[in-house]
Amino acid sequence: MARRKRQTNTFNLSFLDIMSCGFGAVVLVFLIIDHSIEIQIQSVNAEVLSEVDLLEEDIRDGEEGLVRLRNAISSTDLDIVEAQGRARVVTEELDRLEALIASLEENDELSAEELEAELLALSAKIEELNIRAAQEGGVNAADFKGEGNRQNISGLKMDGNRIAIFLDISASMLDIEPGKINQFRIEPKSVRRQAPKWKQSVSTAEWLLSNLPLDSQYQLILFNESARFSLGNNYSAWKRTRNKEELDKVIQELRGITPDKGTNLRNAFLKLSELAEPPDNIFLITDGLPTLGEKSSQGGRISSGERKRLFNRAINLIPRGVPVNTILLPMRGDPEAAAAFWKLAQQTSGALMAPASDWPK
Repeated sequence: MARRKRQTNTFNLSFLDIMSCGFGAVVLVFLIIDHSIEIQIQSVNAEVLSEVDLLEEDIRDGEEGLVRLRNAISSTDLDIVEAQGRARVVTEELDRLEALIASLEENDELSAEELEAELLALSAKIEELNIRAAQEGGVNAADFKGEGNRQNISGLKMDGNRIAIFLDISASMLDIEPGKINQFRIEPKSVRRQAPKWKQSVSTAEWLLSNLPLDSQYQLILFNESARFSLGNNYSAWKRTRNKEELDKVIQELRGITPDKGTNLRNAFLKLSELAEPPDNIFLITDGLPTLGEKSSQGGRISSGERKRLFNRAINLIPRGVPVNTILLPMRGDPEAAAAFWKLAQQTSGALMAPASDWPK
């Protein structure tokens, strides 16, 4: 049997393998090339961003430096303006001094007779002023013997047309210590009137009365549990400071008062309503917050808070717009007093003074 001739196939398995390998190699090359390009781009981007950050930081530093420079320029400009102002003042002062020197040189030619005439005219004027002062009774409304400038009160203005002076004459004005106050209570009146604290209170009131403006009117109100006008309630009208005889009687009455009983500040301020016209200045001499209110029968110990409430009710009776100047003498056991009277001074445009134990002398 004849054998069938075998046909030849050029696309056999070996050829396909070679083609597949070649194609795979090409694909692999392309993959490698694309990846390397991406890595290179990322590297380039990171470097660019880093450069951008450095530039932004430089810009911020530059802006801060610019702000500092502008501030320095402003400060320098201010110094220049101040220097120019000082230079202007110095120049004006030099001009004034030169003019003064020129004026003195011109007046240097005055004769001795002319200078003597001017001196006589000045002496006559001084004599005239001295005579006028003597006719008006001097500076003080009444005599007060003191030691130099110890009579001056800092912060208290002795002015006004109608001046009301309140003097606390309660038993607490006898001493600083509550225990000593109780000891003084059993002493005779003559001894109580010699208590150092009370003598200071009387001297303070006398000083105020002696330094009233000569063209003013005044009223002295004495208060403890009750209140009354000096010289009696029949003298409820405003007293004239120029009436020296009446003023001396008021001061003489002061020296005969004996402190006693409790303190009712409400009754004191109620006396203002009995005056024909309200005061325009108030001086209050006391040592602490009140111990009595509307009910005068209160007894026993009273708390600091209750004393503060009594004080607040009492000051509501003060006419609006009237300064209240308090001279607060020392008193132990009343810690709220200084703060309360200081607040009252602030609210009324008045003043608060806590004098030394040797004032006024």
